[in-house]
Amino acid sequence: MQLTHSFTVPAPVDEAFAVLRDIERIAPCMPGATLGEIDGDRFSGKVKVKVGPIQVTYQGEARFAQVDEGKYRAVLEADAKEARGSGTARATITAECRDRGEQTDVTVFTDLAITGKPAQFGRGVMNDVGQKLLGQFADCLATELASPSAPPAELTQASAVDEPAAPAGADATTGPATSVPAAGRTVDLAATPPHQSDEAIDLLGLAGGPVVKRLGPVLAVAALVALAVWLVRRSR
Repeated sequence: MQLTHSFTVPAPVDEAFAVLRDIERIAPCMPGATLGEIDGDRFSGKVKVKVGPIQVTYQGEARFAQVDEGKYRAVLEADAKEARGSGTARATITAECRDRGEQTDVTVFTDLAITGKPAQFGRGVMNDVGQKLLGQFADCLATELASPSAPPAELTQASAVDEPAAPAGADATTGPATSVPAAGRTVDLAATPPHQSDEAIDLLGLAGGPVVKRLGPVLAVAALVALAVWLVRRSR
């Protein structure tokens, strides 16, 4: 699956490109993600994804494969697998910055391959979800660029254990499901939300009603299985 997203932030290109390469600083802007260890251009972490009643944790590593400071272009490669399960995720993310004086146009190209439970949504839905997640990241990045003195994110040790999904009605999304930034928009700093937490990415919440209707029977079965497992564990 290939995604393309662009946005404009109110900062010079040198500053914008430097922030994009500062993993400690931008990690809190990545929905569902928790940063682990950093070793040079390599770093580890985890990403939580919620599909109905089921929550999956992808754990892996990423590295800057290319950094061209002259062209303001960086390529990030990431590989991850489910902490419990056979699902995998692999992504190549290319970020390009274009100088516009006191502003910077940022274009992000993502080549994503994913298996396991989230893969059931297909290309179209995952494309929509990806656009919304990138929109949340862009808004948070705009806040970071407006606050150059903000301290780096505190490093946390990535957990290798899947966690139970939040109960129905709980706030498990990383942001409003309706906030989809248009490509090429200028981010309004006054309207940007606070940093994202490491709460799981709610794929159903981001995908919207049509997906819930289409996957309703599958999710109902998954809910029953999850309930049965919980009852068995409790009886022990």
